[in-house]
Amino acid sequence: MTSRMDAGEEATLQGQAEIFQYLDNFVESMALRCVVELGIADALNSNPHGHSHPMTLSQIAARTPFPTLDIHRLSRVMRFLSCKKVFDATIDNESGEAMYGLTNSSKWLLTKSESEKSLVPMVLLATHPCALASWNCLSKSIAEGGACGFSRAHGSDFYDFLSKNYEYKNVFSEAMACNSRVVVNAILKYYKDGFKNVGSIVDVGGGSGAAVAEIVKAHPHIKGINFDLPYAVASAPEHPSVTHVGGDIFASIPHADAIFLKWILHNWSDEKCVQILKNCRKALPERNGKVIIVDSVVGHQDDSLFDAEALRYDLKMLVLTPNGKERSEDEWKKLLKGGGFFQYKIIKIPSFFSVIEAY
Repeated sequence: MTSRMDAGEEATLQGQAEIFQYLDNFVESMALRCVVELGIADALNSNPHGHSHPMTLSQIAARTPFPTLDIHRLSRVMRFLSCKKVFDATIDNESGEAMYGLTNSSKWLLTKSESEKSLVPMVLLATHPCALASWNCLSKSIAEGGACGFSRAHGSDFYDFLSKNYEYKNVFSEAMACNSRVVVNAILKYYKDGFKNVGSIVDVGGGSGAAVAEIVKAHPHIKGINFDLPYAVASAPEHPSVTHVGGDIFASIPHADAIFLKWILHNWSDEKCVQILKNCRKALPERNGKVIIVDSVVGHQDDSLFDAEALRYDLKMLVLTPNGKERSEDEWKKLLKGGGFFQYKIIKIPSFFSVIEAY
């Protein structure tokens, strides 16, 4: 005869299970990196007839560039990710073999096609050894204060490290360009009227210029300027109607009708943000000029999934930067007022970002 757990024992066991889940969450990230590096989603999408269909592991392996791929090991990764609904798994009625297919999640892991809907660069950045090493220094940065986790792990701040580490800079740049493609598509759809009366726009911290290029492409009447540190714009590709300008946001910003700040201000302290916003104010026409900020507004999303993601990124900022953070609406209001922008409105888009338009 087995005894039943009482309510206290059940609650304790539930707490234990939840801690195990949290401490093993890295397994999901690294499993995603594994299938990205192996090209599994691309293999499943390689049907010559132009659409994906379920495949056995042997069929998947034959479509990868790895002739000695270990199918047994791959089966364990695919079993796990199928359990997580990243891939679809069925059993073939005739052979009894497991068959795997793409889902709405794994379609975001494609690289060879549908690149406009790929999160692969973001996966590679989030799981990069340089990024992961920083997390091991989080507790020390809190206990002792001072340098953030990234600086402790690598001996320099994030942007200085980027300027000297070519491989990591490329991974970071590709991830930011990926982010731009995904987020800017949503901005262009849900904030399209915001660009109607804009003749020129500066993308501050625009990196490769991917975001402003998409804006100008959708609104050909706009002249675009991609503004970033000299080393960042030096390798930026050419885009129609976009001029690359190197400089320092804390010194001055090129003049334009609108200034676009996507995922920039969350990198900096309140004081630095006010300084950036004051330089924006100086660069804008006194009448009708505006800043368009694309960043998280903590607590402003109705969707708890997106709000949780904003809080997750707040911890990333804690690790990567000395004083960067995600902010609530009250915190944004205070920053904007300090930078000379006394009116604003928040436009929701289907993302954990929002558009903050300020005048």
